[in-house]
Amino acid sequence: MKDTCLVLEGGAFRGVYSQGVLDYFLEKGLMFGCVIGVSAGSLAAINYISKQKGRSAYININCRKDKRYIDERKLLTRRIVNLDFLFDEAMDIYPFDEETFTESKTRFVAVATDCSEGRPVYFEKGKCSDIFEACKASASMPFISKMIEVDGIRCLDGGCSDKVPFRWAINEGYKKIVIIRTRERGYRKGNDLSPFIVQRTYREYPKLQECLMKMNELYNHQCDEMEMLEKYGSIFTIAPSTKVDVDRLESDVEVLKELYQRGYDDAMSCYEELLTYLES
Repeated sequence: MKDTCLVLEGGAFRGVYSQGVLDYFLEKGLMFGCVIGVSAGSLAAINYISKQKGRSAYININCRKDKRYIDERKLLTRRIVNLDFLFDEAMDIYPFDEETFTESKTRFVAVATDCSEGRPVYFEKGKCSDIFEACKASASMPFISKMIEVDGIRCLDGGCSDKVPFRWAINEGYKKIVIIRTRERGYRKGNDLSPFIVQRTYREYPKLQECLMKMNELYNHQCDEMEMLEKYGSIFTIAPSTKVDVDRLESDVEVLKELYQRGYDDAMSCYEELLTYLES
């Protein structure tokens, strides 16, 4: 389906919800012409494109307690989340089918934030130097992760500048846009960031500071627009059917399992409606 684009919101371990949805899609053989992902969404996307049902969820749930992956003791060095683990040790635990991923005709874009410019940058498979490094950059959460350089650009989490990149899909001319969210409809973010902490942490990046201070307001505007577009049938959204009370670094694996199942079940319940939208 060349004119279709799948948009994946981030949310760190809340992304397990999206992984449940994507696994249901894989069961049904549903693939899109393009996938664009932010943060955890970009990491889930590579396993969807490689057609490895269950891989994302298996690693995130079964390796959550592995200190090589998540180690809260490393807060001061901003290395709590070791994204290299996903592309190194995790490959031994659950091998990644890089051949299927590379040869896939599905267009794939990972969204990161250019720290110098405070704006989103869209890294595309086959057009950037290393799409896997771009996925790490896309998922490098501010304050707890180090910046990652891709193609000479120092980057952090794409969610800092474009949490749900449906506008990119519209601007690229996609006729059918499906969004998988990791927060329930109606959710809005508060302004919970301290200007002092932002300035102190990123004093050498004034445009990134501006970006971080505005990101929640931008997200709320995106939510408003998505709900309007969904109302008029311009996009199709899959969102958690109940309130998501899951921390971005959730350590309770039973909570993560339940969230994964919720994503799978929500996808199942709206699947026929989704097909009708895609075929209309």
